[in-house]
Amino acid sequence: MKLYKSLIAVALAGLSAVSLNAQAHKPWLLPSSTIVEGKEAWLTVDAAISEGLFDIDHQPLKLDGIVITGPDGGKLAMENVNKGKLRNTFDLKLPKPGTYKIALVTQGVMGRYKNREGEMKRFRSSEETLAKDVPADASDVRLTRMHSRLETFVSTGRPDLAVFKPTGVGLELVPVTHPNDMRAGEKATWRFLLDGKPAANQGFSLIPGGVRYRGTLGELRKNTDANGEATFELPAAGMYLVSSAWPAAAPQAPGQPPQMPPRRVSYAATVEILPQ
Repeated sequence: MKLYKSLIAVALAGLSAVSLNAQAHKPWLLPSSTIVEGKEAWLTVDAAISEGLFDIDHQPLKLDGIVITGPDGGKLAMENVNKGKLRNTFDLKLPKPGTYKIALVTQGVMGRYKNREGEMKRFRSSEETLAKDVPADASDVRLTRMHSRLETFVSTGRPDLAVFKPTGVGLELVPVTHPNDMRAGEKATWRFLLDGKPAANQGFSLIPGGVRYRGTLGELRKNTDANGEATFELPAAGMYLVSSAWPAAAPQAPGQPPQMPPRRVSYAATVEILPQ
């Protein structure tokens, strides 16, 4: 149950991705460095769900389902896994030059229904358990199928773009400017795809860590063009969370339950902007 709640938290992270606030609990993967030098290239990754972005203040993010892809397309295993009360961590060895992707992709179903007594019930489920979680005699059944992608990227040697080959499922970042090669004050161009096609007019936000010291979120909001691309000036150096969701959240009508689209996809990634 704890694992499933963590996965649902990832899926829900993008439900209001372009209107996140400092109080929302957000899942994240935080590498100790995004660029690692040396013949023995190692790094440590923190995984947590927190109220303050990159703060260790709520609960660990379960590591089940983490997939690490190397520059040659091969899969790597986490090493020295440690499960803590507020965060989980693991080490990763980078045996070859290039860029590595650390990703957690989850799917689920959430919704509501009326039982035989006319009471409204809410549930969170999976495709495999949906038939069990929703009674056969339920009425007014409303479902939203969710697909979420949580990522971060690290490089050793010369960064490359091989791991950014799109899968064609969900919301994906296919960068023109490599996320391990971004410097404050320079221009960056990103491309978002939705099910393999350009995500036109897709809103996304770039949120810096350290809100507890600023007192304000410091969120940078942007939208893609008709080709799913956005070019913008990079803000100050630091670690940031990229966050986006589709479709855009509809405003809730007074006295009515929130609208439930049949499908909801979200994307989030930790990236680093380097000093100039």
